[in-house]
Amino acid sequence: MSRPSRIIAIVLMAFIAVSLSACSGKTRVKSDLHIKGAPKWVNKGTQILKDKRGRLFHGVGIAGPMGNLSLQRDAADNRARAELARVLSSYMDVVSSDYVAASGGGNEQIISRQISNLSKINLTSARIIGRWRDKRTNTIYSIVELDMKRMKKTLTQVQGMNADLKRYINQSGDNIFDNMTEGNR
Repeated sequence: MSRPSRIIAIVLMAFIAVSLSACSGKTRVKSDLHIKGAPKWVNKGTQILKDKRGRLFHGVGIAGPMGNLSLQRDAADNRARAELARVLSSYMDVVSSDYVAASGGGNEQIISRQISNLSKINLTSARIIGRWRDKRTNTIYSIVELDMKRMKKTLTQVQGMNADLKRYINQSGDNIFDNMTEGNR
C-alpha cells in the first residue's frame, strides 16, 4: 500500500472511530421481537420500567424445546431470574457509586459488599408473574418481577447493614430508578 493510501486509510479509520464514539452516548434501544400473538413483555424483554403499578424490575428468560416440559419451564424461570439479577446489579452499581460519591468515599469495599448482598437478598423476593409458550416453536418465555416497594421492604429487614446506606436507598432509590428509566425511553 502506498503512503497516500495508508494516510487515507488511517484518516478513514479515525473518522469511523470518532463517529462511533459520538454515537455511544445515551443508547436507546427499543426492543421488539415482533413475535405475533406474544404478550407485550415477551417482545419488550428484560427491562426496568415505571408504570401505573409502580417501579418495576423485569427479567425475561427463554428456553427452547428440551423434551421435558417441566425442565424447560424451570430453565426459562431460572434464565428470567438471571436476567433480573443482571438488571438489579446494574441498578445497585449506580446506587453504590452515587452513595460513595455522596458520602465522601469512605468504606467503599464494605459498601460494595453490602450492595452485593442486598442484590442477592432481593432476588429471593422476586416472583414469576407470567409464562408464555410459542406454539409454533415450543419456546417457553418466563417473566420475573421485583418491585421497588418490595425491595425497600426487604432492605428494612436486613440486619447489620450500614444505616446510612439504608437511609440513602430509601431516600434516593426512587430518583436513581427514575433517572435510569428515562434513559430507556
